Amino acid sequence: MKIKIFAIGPILTNTIFLICEKTKEMAIIDPSIGAYEKILKYEKDFSIKTILLTHSHWDHIADVFKIKKKTNALVYIHKLDSENLKKPGYDKLPSMVKIDPVEPDIYIEDKMKLFVGDIEIEVIHTPGHSPGSVCFYISKEKILFSGDTLFHGGIGRIDFPFSNPSDMQKSLKKLFKLPNDVTVIPGHGKKTTIGKSKNLIHLFDEE
Repeated sequence: MKIKIFAIGPILTNTIFLICEKTKEMAIIDPSIGAYEKILKYEKDFSIKTILLTHSHWDHIADVFKIKKKTNALVYIHKLDSENLKKPGYDKLPSMVKIDPVEPDIYIEDKMKLFVGDIEIEVIHTPGHSPGSVCFYISKEKILFSGDTLFHGGIGRIDFPFSNPSDMQKSLKKLFKLPNDVTVIPGHGKKTTIGKSKNLIHLFDEE
């Protein structure tokens, strides 16, 4: 397994290329602006069959349309976040770029198992930042792609139109049941671990 992380776009969104070296299959997680140009260097060597979306805010879906058109990759997203993919702007958030609408291919749900070649991925539904936010967990490698749910030293914003602080608290508690040594690769910023993040639950302590 190989992981490539590109901090791209105007707010440095982490676009991730997840590669199964055995089968030469590749998935793209959250293709932001500039992801399309990145795949051109990889498409000759790897079969790009999957686009995995942690949620549908504009900076995480900006290049989905172009990549899907180029590769015919299937787009996976939770149904509760799908409207903003189909109708960009539905989430009432301002976008820095024009986003082309895309119809999802497969709706993902909590505990669903996905495969990129021989790599097994578990979907963890983590609403809060958005209703259909998910994390992708590779238990064998102890790696969590957390989208905008969990960051190094912080959590995703919960003051957006469709955010829910109570849901975020529950989602964090769910994630913090994972082993402490799980590496967290977030949607923005540098890596962290579950163990180093557990103190963030105190953000919800009543004053």
